Order: sequence, then C-alpha cells, then structure tokens
Amino acid sequence: MLDLYDYPVVVELPVVWGEMDAFQHVNNAVYFRYFESARVKYFDSINILDYMNNYAQGPILAQTNAKFLAPLKYPDTISVGIKGVRLESGRILQEYAVWSHETSRLVAKGDSLLVFFDYKAGRPCDIPEGLVKSILKLEPHLAEPTKETAKV
Repeated sequence: MLDLYDYPVVVELPVVWGEMDAFQHVNNAVYFRYFESARVKYFDSINILDYMNNYAQGPILAQTNAKFLAPLKYPDTISVGIKGVRLESGRILQEYAVWSHETSRLVAKGDSLLVFFDYKAGRPCDIPEGLVKSILKLEPHLAEPTKETAKV
C-alpha cells in the first residue's frame, strides 16, 4: 500500500459518475482537478490566501504532469496526497499520488511546478520569507539541499 504518511497533506474525494468517459473510466483530464483539490488544501494549510490578499503575490502553475497507472471507476473514493519535492527562492516542485480505496492501489502519480508571481508587478518573484517558514514547518525536509539546488 502507498504510504500516505509521506504526504503532509491528503484530501479524500468521491469519484463521481460524470467524471467517467465513454471508455468507462475516469477521464484523464479529471486527474488534474484532483491534483488541484490537493494543491488548494496544501495552500490552505500554509495560509497562502493571506499573502495573495495582502501582497498580491501567489503561486502560478507553470507546469503539471500525470502518469496514469490503473483505471479509476465510479463508484470509488480516492485519497490524493501532495508533498513538496524541491523548494527554491521563487518556486516549488510538488508531487501527487492518487490512491483508490475500492481497489487499494495507486492509480496515478503526478507533479507540478509552481512559480511565485507578483500580480501587481506582473512578473515572477521570490516566495516571501514568512511563507517559506510556513512551508518548512509543514515540510522540514525541504530545507535540505538537493543535488539540483546544491548546484545553483
């Protein structure tokens, strides 16, 4: 079984009938909404709306990917885990895992690159220090340099 304890934020979602396509499984585009639901819960856990409302700074999705491992069908409930993989001055790479309760297996994995953006200035910016502290409180492992960030 997937160890969801590796993911500091997990959201449980129902699979709904309307998410299925003509091939009788959840359409591939729906997984990106699942990722988004986990991402929003992650953002809520670090109070990102405060920064967005007070400073007009926040994340913008630069890239997202999915790997589909097994079909997902209605009826089912899924758990979607999200965790940070790499934190840099102006961006964070996050990873997702989608677990089917009905089949007890991992059905999809994914990742996304979020760039922090100053919406007033219209350009990328560094992640504010207070927000970095909130992220590191949730995910202390991100303070450790990775091979990629050690080279920068």
